[in-house]
Amino acid sequence: MPSSPERPDRPARPARVTLGADGPLLVEGPVEVVGDDGTVYTSRRFTAAICTCRKTRTYPWCDTSHRRRVKPEDREKTDATDRTDGAA
Repeated sequence: MPSSPERPDRPARPARVTLGADGPLLVEGPVEVVGDDGTVYTSRRFTAAICTCRKTRTYPWCDTSHRRRVKPEDREKTDATDRTDGAA
């Protein structure tokens, strides 16, 4: 991202963050993320996916673990229709 002529330490435009309904935060990169313990994580990619579900094995980066999660209301529907004892 090019820097502003008045302030070389500031980008010319703000970083774009995209919020998804059931997924990660998508941040235009490169980006640095500071963890709650002070650890700095760096991504040089053009877009970084930051985990919001905390199920990832590569925290703070999203590894799509949220896709494997079943919502409680969906689980109840599945349990009710998958009975093998003949009950409805």
